[in-house]
Amino acid sequence: MRTGLIAKKLGMTRIFKDDGTHVPVTVLHLDQVQVVDTRTEERDGYTAIQLGWGKAKVKNVSNPNKGHYARVKVEPKMRLVEFRVAPDALLEAGQTLTAAHFVVGQKVDVCGITKGKGFAGAMKRWNFRGLEASHGVSVSHRSHGSTGNRQDPGKTFKNKKMAGHLGVERVTTLNIEVAGIDAEKGLIMVRGAVPGSKGEFVRIRDAIKKARPAEAPYPASILGAPDAAGSSAAPQETE
Repeated sequence: MRTGLIAKKLGMTRIFKDDGTHVPVTVLHLDQVQVVDTRTEERDGYTAIQLGWGKAKVKNVSNPNKGHYARVKVEPKMRLVEFRVAPDALLEAGQTLTAAHFVVGQKVDVCGITKGKGFAGAMKRWNFRGLEASHGVSVSHRSHGSTGNRQDPGKTFKNKKMAGHLGVERVTTLNIEVAGIDAEKGLIMVRGAVPGSKGEFVRIRDAIKKARPAEAPYPASILGAPDAAGSSAAPQETE
């Protein structure tokens, strides 16, 4: 199991294939995605990698985080995420990952925070069909109807599907195809839509229900010289 990536959602567009057909894609941007810290079995009880996206102003970073970045000698980041990895997939702090971490045609899982839609009724929130259009129903056509019985059980159970707040939930979309990659610009184009609004951050990882392609670099695609990326990762990146 190798690390994933953190990216910013730029929006949707389309790309054209050689036969003229077009594919709707979501464009995800990588900006100086670096390894900030690592978690080891001996020190933390598990193995993971902490990644940072972009560059944050020092004045906007809290004092504890300033010390954290100074210890690992990495510039402050706008967003931090953590990915569980195998012990042999750990990376060194300061290494920069590229969009070539994934390959075209690979299946990935994208995790993000959905758009907030405020207070929504039962029909919009839970796809209820609503009440009858006639036969005595007046004014309450889009209501959810009864929520419980009278004496037995005499209450409304918890987690009952009713009107309420919709959106702003962490959702993972599985088995999305990577339609294109621009490593120089740090762009990953995935087929279809992904959770989140424009400008929101998402996590991209290898699909858990599909096998990782053999040409995908392991443990990661590192920017820079082969000696900085490690002897096992650099040759696979150039294949």
